[in-house]
Amino acid sequence: MSHSNPETHVIDYRAAEQLLDARDPRGAVKLLDEVIAAHPENTAARLLRARAFFAAAQLRPAELEFQLVLEREPDNAFAHFALARTFERAGRPEQARRHFRLAAALDPQPAYLRAARFDSGD
Repeated sequence: MSHSNPETHVIDYRAAEQLLDARDPRGAVKLLDEVIAAHPENTAARLLRARAFFAAAQLRPAELEFQLVLEREPDNAFAHFALARTFERAGRPEQARRHFRLAAALDPQPAYLRAARFDSGD
């Protein structure tokens, strides 16, 4: 059942977003695997799949996917923040802090600044 028209992939992407919102990250990963197989250059789908991996506590796949997104979009503050949270969860605080700070430098929103501890003066 290899249906690979672009409309189907838009629908799969939206469905994957809904599955992630409904706390079914594994279901989301499955849908996104098909989208990414057909469109490996689709960074939005990769970012969503990275978030789904993270939500499923698959930290290594999440890390690799976030890093791939950042190779393509080095100034993606959200991807830095999410990668930092992945490192944090994996017990790698130094790497986490580095990416929290990159996220806050790229987009100084309160959540990123708090995570980077810029506002606590350390």
